[in-house]
Amino acid sequence: MSEDPGTPPAGAAKDWTIPQRWESYTPEDHATWDRLFERQAQLLPGRVTPLFLQGLDILRLSKPGIPDFEELSERLMKATGWQVVAVPGLVPDSVFFDHLANRRFVAGNFIRRPDQLDYLQEPDVFHDVFGHVPLLTQPVFADYMQAYGQGGQRAAAAGTIAKLARLYWYTVEFGLVRSGDALQLYGAGIVSSYGESQFALDDPSPHRIRFDLKRVMQTRYRIDDYQQSYFVIDSFEDLLDQTLNTDFGPIYAELADAADIETDAVLPSDHLYTRGTQAYAQGKRSA
Repeated sequence: MSEDPGTPPAGAAKDWTIPQRWESYTPEDHATWDRLFERQAQLLPGRVTPLFLQGLDILRLSKPGIPDFEELSERLMKATGWQVVAVPGLVPDSVFFDHLANRRFVAGNFIRRPDQLDYLQEPDVFHDVFGHVPLLTQPVFADYMQAYGQGGQRAAAAGTIAKLARLYWYTVEFGLVRSGDALQLYGAGIVSSYGESQFALDDPSPHRIRFDLKRVMQTRYRIDDYQQSYFVIDSFEDLLDQTLNTDFGPIYAELADAADIETDAVLPSDHLYTRGTQAYAQGKRSA
């Protein structure tokens, strides 16, 4: 993505939104959604934060077929003042941040093919809606997402988007949350993935590290496979508090001259829930 919004693609508005065109989905498209939904709905209870499951109920996402964004937005607006808007795919950073800052969540209006159930590089409607939108019904998380968008606008002006992107990746996309002595899923990239929903909690390979804002913003991440480290927040309230009450300027200045932390690194200062074996990543490298 680029800080320069450039020119929207043909058929898109200036803010890169497009009509969802719900009536254009084929029976196969709806069947793909239903298949993806069913297996995640069976897998996630007991693994995902209960707030996510509450969001599914609030939004009535168990209704068969790809959701109509207009209906979805009506329910979401009543809950937290957010809405879902369709886009043709990934959008520039500045556009993305502006939508979040104004409580609009952008969602791809396309769905993966049946032969892509387990992996799709570009986020589709299942990842965006099933993975992200349920937690937007929860006021604290909804406020965090808006605060992140506002922080993104400031980061864009300062040229520090790359560091802030890591915060989104390790929380919104691939975050874990503590629940007593247990860990639960909440990141959209995990909860929308059948394989990673199991790997992130059960596999001995990844590190599971207590969330530290600066540490996260200094850490590289994987875009091509399961994560080698997951960061665990104490609560959504704490995540929002740190986002709202931290002066990011000194962190950006400090990280400008600091070396990145590798995805599999463990630091002496880390609070570890699990020290991973890294066997999965090592096995992929040697294959």
